[in-house]
Amino acid sequence: MKRLTAILLSAACLALGVTAASAQDKYPSRTVKILVPYAPGGATDITARIVGDQLQKITGQPFVIINKPGAFGLLAVDELAKAAPDGYTLMIGNVTTNAITPIIYKSKLTFDYAQRVTAVTNLVDVPAFLLVTTANDFPVKTVPELVDYAKKNPGKIKYGTVGNGSYPHYDMAYFAKRAGDLDMSALPNKNGASGVIQDMLRGDVQAAFLNVGSAAGMVKSGKFRALAMVNHTRLADYPDIPTMKEVGYPDVGTIAWNGLFAPAATPKPVLDALYAIVAQAIAMAEVQEKFKKQNYNIVPSKSVADAQSWLAGEMKHWETVTSAVKIETQ
Repeated sequence: MKRLTAILLSAACLALGVTAASAQDKYPSRTVKILVPYAPGGATDITARIVGDQLQKITGQPFVIINKPGAFGLLAVDELAKAAPDGYTLMIGNVTTNAITPIIYKSKLTFDYAQRVTAVTNLVDVPAFLLVTTANDFPVKTVPELVDYAKKNPGKIKYGTVGNGSYPHYDMAYFAKRAGDLDMSALPNKNGASGVIQDMLRGDVQAAFLNVGSAAGMVKSGKFRALAMVNHTRLADYPDIPTMKEVGYPDVGTIAWNGLFAPAATPKPVLDALYAIVAQAIAMAEVQEKFKKQNYNIVPSKSVADAQSWLAGEMKHWETVTSAVKIETQ
């Protein structure tokens, strides 16, 4: 943790002292709007509020969170892309809204996403569980048992997703493919993670990928059984839950990131100044403690240029996944 703090502070000081010094004197000088492509309360909204509050403390300027849910993130992305490129309209999005949606809903965009939206920095990774319900005495206790049950009971397993074409949808569909073309069907829920949780509690669906923050209470109470962890390593709070890599599926499951985005034409000095104050914000102990409580990994990009390379890599990865797994979207 101390090493991470030192790295973050060093990055912030470098950016503030070299490329962004003149821009920092001017930016921000008024209210900054941060678009969130979901309703309040979800993982992306939590990230936006933690970061936005700290940015306001650092700069003395309001950072106002504007929740703009709907259309798989298209509404928020569209507003960001068409906003004045001056650093006063930003977006905190995630892997669905800022990597998958621009690919699978490309025909619905009235602009070239890569030319109109740029990454400023990655912020956090959000670990997830591969879960099964314990409702109706569903017997599965391990990933091999899930695969075996699905093979012996074709069509009997339904899995929950937070939306058609969302990354948890692709994750489970990709898992089914990699595990031997398992016959499992998706049951998307328009109410997001909370809706999927209710579906699992009732036993309407038997499995799902859900982020740790959303499902931790259900796991601890025994309502859900965590078969595996989508994360780089096991979590200290769940030392007995193996990672997807450990159970033989290293390329399955998404550690759902939250990143900061801006209109692509935003001047470089403004982007550098923005990156600097964000790096400063997430280096602070109170912010790190808040993210730790959520089991989020703090993973800032090294620079704006590094963030742009990172986003390009994410887009390439999801082009591969969405080509391998065909999900009918509307």
